[in-house]
Amino acid sequence: MAIKFQKDSLAPLQEKEFRLYILARFVYIMGLRMVATVVAYKLFQLTQSSLAIGLVGLSEFIPVFCLALYAGHVIDKSDKRSLLLKGIISYALCVLALVVLTIPSVEQKLGIQRSEYCFYGIIFLTGIIRAFAGPTSNAIVSQLVPRNVLQFASNISSSTWLIASITGHASAGFFIAWFGVNTTFLIILCYTTTAAILVAQISKKPVVNISKTTAALESVREGLRFVFTNKIMLGAISLDLFAVLFGGTVALIPEFASKILAVGPIGFGWLNAASDLGSMSVIILLTLFPMRQKQGKRMMLSVAGFGACIIIFGLSNIYAISFATLCISGMCDGISVMVRGTILQLTTPDEMRGRVSSVNSMFINSSNELGMMESGLASRAFGLIPSVIMGGCITIFVVLVTWFKAPTLRKLEY
Repeated sequence: MAIKFQKDSLAPLQEKEFRLYILARFVYIMGLRMVATVVAYKLFQLTQSSLAIGLVGLSEFIPVFCLALYAGHVIDKSDKRSLLLKGIISYALCVLALVVLTIPSVEQKLGIQRSEYCFYGIIFLTGIIRAFAGPTSNAIVSQLVPRNVLQFASNISSSTWLIASITGHASAGFFIAWFGVNTTFLIILCYTTTAAILVAQISKKPVVNISKTTAALESVREGLRFVFTNKIMLGAISLDLFAVLFGGTVALIPEFASKILAVGPIGFGWLNAASDLGSMSVIILLTLFPMRQKQGKRMMLSVAGFGACIIIFGLSNIYAISFATLCISGMCDGISVMVRGTILQLTTPDEMRGRVSSVNSMFINSSNELGMMESGLASRAFGLIPSVIMGGCITIFVVLVTWFKAPTLRKLEY
């Protein structure tokens, strides 16, 4: 891969408001990921049921999926800085509710069942907030940096999201062990409050060329029409969607760790983190040393490489090989994430950024949730190993189809 360090790769950080945004994004995403981990832990402690954890994911997925398209319409006709600030403040209030809910005296008064329902209700509210705050966070980037460094700003933003996600997920476990659940939620409240303070220092942003009287339904149709007629963008989103839908192995890693590789909790923990570690390493690398040519072709090859890694993982019964293939699959996925994120930033008109980001968010969130379901059903129907191998083969097949059906994406350079 032809990569070369450029000072321009960090040029967006010269913009004060972009620096504020990156810091806010880091602490907010870290807190957001910690909430998911801590709530899952606490609910399992309360109910001793893995079904409760699944219901938490469903509680958040439903509002995100159902509101995504409407959220895009609202984002495009709103000041994105103010909308993002409202979203983060609202999320902080939900975290405050979790702090109150996990006070021992409150827990005792509510009892297990009512506490469980309260968790579902709060997480449902966070799903509503994320439907608006997530796409807004992506859409505002173009208003914080000059157009000529937008590509590099997108790279930095993607790196920040992934590092914060991994850090939040990992630190939540340590904080629970050291301080307990209630204090951990207090720490998360500090993170989200800090994010709100940082975003508040960013100036309000003008709404770009969209009539506030445009009907919501027509606005949503415009966003969908743009995505589905833009072959480059549609190809990039579709590749990611099908790769995660059929090639994702996250849901099956616990079963592989126990039945195939015969490792304990520590081995499982490293296996579970392998893909994220690979993604983080390549995203940091590509942030400092951006790809200069043939980005479309490299994205396709990286998705094909992802599928090949999944096949090897399914065939392996040696821990070191399984860990290495998951790391490499994460690196391939990181390349895809970087290119897709840049495509979205560079090819989306300013007046449609909210709607396009929402459509992208809806598809990606759907593929993660549906991918977990697909993995479970396929494993039950075909067996653990065959289902994983089949998923990797389907991923490669999708790449081959896209290679010939979307030549504009294959030839893409920016």
